[in-house]
Parts: sequence; structure tokens; C-alpha cells
Amino acid sequence: MPNRAASRLLLRPYSEAAVVQAARSALAEVGGKVSVGFAFASADYYENLPDFLELIQLHGHVPLLAGCSGSGVIGTNREAEKAAGFSLLLLHLPDTQIHACPLSAAQADSIGSPRECHRITEVRPGEVEAWLAFCDPFGFPVEPWINDWNAAYPGVPMLGGLCSGPEEANEGVFVFHNHEMLPPGSAMLVGIQGGVTLRPLLSQGCRPIGEPLTVTGTNGNLVLALGGKPAYSVLAEAFESLNDREKARAQGNLFAGLASSEYIEEFKQGDFLIRAILGADAHSGAVALGAYPRVGQTLQWQLRDHVTADDDLRMSLLHERMRKPPPFASLVFVCNGRGRDLFGTPNHDAHALSQIIGNHPSSGCFCNGEIGPIGKTNFVHGYSVSMALFV
Repeated sequence: MPNRAASRLLLRPYSEAAVVQAARSALAEVGGKVSVGFAFASADYYENLPDFLELIQLHGHVPLLAGCSGSGVIGTNREAEKAAGFSLLLLHLPDTQIHACPLSAAQADSIGSPRECHRITEVRPGEVEAWLAFCDPFGFPVEPWINDWNAAYPGVPMLGGLCSGPEEANEGVFVFHNHEMLPPGSAMLVGIQGGVTLRPLLSQGCRPIGEPLTVTGTNGNLVLALGGKPAYSVLAEAFESLNDREKARAQGNLFAGLASSEYIEEFKQGDFLIRAILGADAHSGAVALGAYPRVGQTLQWQLRDHVTADDDLRMSLLHERMRKPPPFASLVFVCNGRGRDLFGTPNHDAHALSQIIGNHPSSGCFCNGEIGPIGKTNFVHGYSVSMALFV
């Protein structure tokens, strides 16, 4: 039997009958056999979470279930922001080896070498081709852990998100493995090997403005100079290069792009890791970033708005449509700052995926941060959409 998938999106408070029906119908659609399931639920499912997960495993015949909470849940061609409900994806992958790796904050902190990471996960680099990750951002050291993970599994893509809850608070936020909620500050990793390819699609929603320049002066998270000029003046020049309409949209929407690799001859959109501008001082010429830039690194200022975000995602999806074979399933992780707040209309990212790639079983959630690769290195992103396309 080939790879198969089925998804369900139910927008209602917890109901035992509704969960059972969703699990049974998805199981029937996928052909009666399931290799792994992914679920995402709103914060109000917290009180009934053990029952919810057990019902899915029991009635969906799910041997491995992983997922997390979201401030909104996502299905095929649909995004439900701040709504009660859950999203479910069941996959039958007969030729795929699947690794389940729950990880505590203490374990993440203890990873001092690739060998220690392999000992904790019992998975060596040649035994995994992609990771799916669901992390609790309140207590789990996400960014340092990803750096260690990149060293332990070089070139292996990771897709996923940082779970979220109501109003981005840490109440009602959860990550789970099978029918158990993991302790606060945990992560759930699922490794995929053989039988299927996970093609990553990451859209950061920015376009470069001004010129890419070498960082020539730093102090912690402060950029002091770019190409020998004060960083503030370079930022001002980039802003002045915009037309009047772009300047109006740029208010609060300027970011820094740090080159993901210095081995690129001509930098373009998508070659930068986008980080926030926290402040700028015309007197000192310094610009504060939500990152720690390095002297010698290439930086280019970036503009993010709904027009750029829409163009960037559609361009990425059109490029994906040229590739064969098409995906038969997907997991979608969207930043809480996108959706209606950015685009003014609902369902933007999920609708673009279905419109350009075609309808297929899909599931996901709105996140406090998204995980995805730029080149061969995985990062945590913001205001982005990260998609794991199963082909």
C-alpha cells in the first residue's frame, strides 16, 4: 500500500463523541492503517487532554501521536484563529522508520556535544532524514538547543513550531507524546527516515532594501557599523530609498537580515535570517537587534508588510509547484502575528497552499515561533510560515 494521509479539523469545544467520530473517519480514509498521527488543539482542551489523546490513539489506531497547543488550529484550506477545536493528521507510511524523542529542558541543557545528543535520542545522523519539532517556549532553551541539534544532525531539516495559547500566555500551553502531556518546558521530536521525503517550505515574508553590507562593528546585540559607516545612517538610507507608499507601510515593519551563508555570490530574498530591530540611536549610530551579529557577517535591511508577505509565500509555493511529485500531506506552522492581523482576511496561508499546490490532507497550528531551515541550517523564525510537505 502506498503512503496515504487523512486530516480532520473540528471547531468546537471538547466532545468525546466528536473526537471519536473524527478519529474513526480519518482512520477509514487513510485505509485502516496508521504509522503516526499529529494533533493540535486549542488551550481549552487542556482540562480534557488525556482523554482527548487517548480517544484519538484508541479509535484512530495511532501507534505514535505527537503535537501541541496552538492559539489557533489549521486544516486543509482553513485557518481558525483563536477558536476552540483541534486539527488532526493521520499518516500511513509503510516504508518509513519513525523515531519518537521527547526532550526535557534539562536534557537540552546537558547537550554539550553531538555524541551526547545521539546518546539522549538514540538516533545517529545516518538514521534520520528530517525532524518534526514541537516545543514549549516557556522554559525550553529553544535557540541554544537548535544550535546543538544542527551540530549533531548536520544538514538534516527540522520543521515545526513553538506552541502557543490564549494571548500568548504560558497558561494552557502544552506539548504531548501519545496520551501524555509532557512536563512544562519540554519538546517533542519526531524523526523520519526512508519511504517519504519532507520538503521544507519557509516564507519569512520580507524583501531586502538598501544594499547588503559587511558588519564592521558590533557590541553584543548592537550593530555599530556597516561597511565602515554608522549602522543608523545605513538604515536611514535604506528607508529613504522607498517610495511614499512603501514608507507608510514600513512603520514598525523594518527588520535586519543576517546572511545565512557567506558563500553566496549574489544575495537575494530568502538568503537572510530575519531578526527584529529593537531600537536605533542617531547620536551613536548604533542599531540594536534581536540577535548577536558578527563582524564580517553580511547584513541587509528588510521590509515586511502584507504585500511582501503575500508575494514571498506565493513565490515560494509557485517554485514548489514546479517540483515533482506533489505533496500528499502537509503540516503548517503559522506565526501568531500573521493571519487576520497581517493580511486583513482569514485563511491566507492555508488558502495559498491549497490554491497553488492543490488540496491535500493538512494540519497545523498558530505558533509563538516557527522552526525551519535556511540552506542547510535550522533556525527559529518569527512572523513566518513553515511547512513540512510530505512527498
